[in-house]
Amino acid sequence: MTRPLTRRAFITGLAALGLAPMIPAAARALSTQQAATLVGNLVNEINGVINSGRSESAMYDQFERIFVRYADVPTIARSTLGPPARSASAAQMSAFTEAFQGYIARKYGARFREFVGGKITVQSARPVKSFYEVRSSADLRGEAPFDVTFLVSDRSGSPRFFDMLVEGVSLLKSERTEIGAMLDRNRGDIAALTADLRRAG
Repeated sequence: MTRPLTRRAFITGLAALGLAPMIPAAARALSTQQAATLVGNLVNEINGVINSGRSESAMYDQFERIFVRYADVPTIARSTLGPPARSASAAQMSAFTEAFQGYIARKYGARFREFVGGKITVQSARPVKSFYEVRSSADLRGEAPFDVTFLVSDRSGSPRFFDMLVEGVSLLKSERTEIGAMLDRNRGDIAALTADLRRAG
């Protein structure tokens, strides 16, 4: 029997889909409607996978595709890695980014099974400085509705979200802390961290 989605599970699970500390330099070509549409499509795809009845492994693949399609993955990966990204080679960052997106899908994919019965609705979108803020409401069984806000820009060349806030709290820190701890365990070796990420999640 599927358990109702709790606020804790929702926050932990969707953290995978909105992690990046960098505020984009500009988003002038992006419109409020485009930002709202991006988040609306993202929410629809998440709900579709949740209710698809697919196996966990198939869900992992689908969530990884969603992450790549809607998030600014290179920026997210670099930001999550933190200062060590500045000294990493292009090849190291490419390998880390690929491993990171797979890790995210595996780590959180199983938790999305608990999301059946939850509904996320886009409420509003507005420009904020150099990006757009898209506010949505999560209405989950047995829980009071709460705010989920996506920050969207087109810094990557097309609209992508680069952070997500639940009730005003950015979710970047959880994964950045986790990745930092993994890097410390590997004594700062990015290649070793990447290898660990391929097995983790």
